[in-house]
Amino acid sequence: MNKFQSLTSKVIPLPKNDVDTDQIIPAQYLTSTSRHGYGENLFRRLRDTEADFPLNQAQFKDAEILLTGYNFGCGSSREHAVWAIAGAGIKVVIAESFADIFSNNSAKNGLLLLCLPKNVIERLLKKAESGDLTVTVDLEKQVVLVKEGLSNEKHSFEYDPFRKHCLLNGLDDINYILSHGDDITKFRERNVKSWLVSPSRNNEETLAIVGTKN
Repeated sequence: MNKFQSLTSKVIPLPKNDVDTDQIIPAQYLTSTSRHGYGENLFRRLRDTEADFPLNQAQFKDAEILLTGYNFGCGSSREHAVWAIAGAGIKVVIAESFADIFSNNSAKNGLLLLCLPKNVIERLLKKAESGDLTVTVDLEKQVVLVKEGLSNEKHSFEYDPFRKHCLLNGLDDINYILSHGDDITKFRERNVKSWLVSPSRNNEETLAIVGTKN
């Protein structure tokens, strides 16, 4: 998983609420268990039926931040929705709220989701629709900076401390556990049961039994 600290990008506006996972990646495109190749069909049904859909517009090409309404990612639990967003080059989604399962899937795949108040979302969406909104997302400081003239408008956001640590350091759940390998080994060594130790068994044999030695 890639590290995330800060990102400055133009914003893609998606002024919709209750965008579900089937809108994000329609079911007919779920053709692989690999996480790769889904980005090209992100919002495929919307892109094919709405000529002015943001991802069809050249002005939003290469933008890495998506801005949308409330309850984004509702519907099914398909992890492919996160894969499609990340595969399209989007690294941050800003919304009023997110569906729980989608939030968990995003955290495990390094996609940063952050919430801002409704009035802020609505105002920023209007500005983004003109193709003239660029923001900076700083995860370390947990702020969104919006360039307004010669000054920056600042909005703070909450983020789970554990997920923040993992994202800042590029750790998925398995890598997080492995990063504490020395502590796990020491704990196991301290808690070797007495009945595992015998005069006929040396220390290396004992550690191999409890899983602290390969």
